[in-house]
Amino acid sequence: MKNRILKGGIATVIVLTTVAFTNTKKEVNVEASTVEWTGEKVTGSHNGTIKLESGHLMLEDEKIVGGEFVMDMSTITVTDLTGENKGKLEGHLKSEDFFGVEKHPTAKLIITSAASKGNGKYGIVGDLTIKNETHPITFDLVMNGDSATTNLTIDRSKYNVRYGSGSFFDNLGDKTIYDNFELDVNLKF
Repeated sequence: MKNRILKGGIATVIVLTTVAFTNTKKEVNVEASTVEWTGEKVTGSHNGTIKLESGHLMLEDEKIVGGEFVMDMSTITVTDLTGENKGKLEGHLKSEDFFGVEKHPTAKLIITSAASKGNGKYGIVGDLTIKNETHPITFDLVMNGDSATTNLTIDRSKYNVRYGSGSFFDNLGDKTIYDNFELDVNLKF
C-alpha cells in the first residue's frame, strides 16, 4: 500500500512539474521580419536594411527567457540612395573598412536573460557578436502576440568597425562618421 502511494505521489509530482514549466521555441519568420539600420555622419545620415538568416525566442510559461538571432551581413542594402552611389556605399559597408562580410558573413545576438516589465515589455540582456567581437548589450523589447519590436543602439567601434570614427582618427572634419548606429527591428513569428 505504501509503495502504491509513493509511486502515485511521484507520478503526480512529475506531471505537475511538466505542466508547470512549459518551454516553447518560437521561430521567427525571416521573410516577414525586418531589420532597418540608420548610420549618421556630420553631414547627414544613411539608412537601409539587413536580412535575418534565422532566429527564435525561448519562452517559459509564455515569458521570454532566451533566444538567438543571426543576421546575414551580406544582405546589407542602402535604401536612401540609388544608382552608382547606392552600389558604392553598399560595397564599402561590406568591405573590411566596415563589416568585412567576406570573412564575417553573419552577426549574432544571443539573449542571456529577460525581465518582464509588464504589458508585454521586456528588459533584455544579451551578447552581440559582430566581426568575431562579442560584447554585452541591453535593450527593451515589446511582444505583442506574434510580433516583437525593439530599437537597438550599437557602438560600432567596440566591434572593430572604426572607419571614419572621430574616436580613433583626428582631423576628419565633415568626413566623421558617428560611432553609434541604430537598428529598428520588427519580428514576426
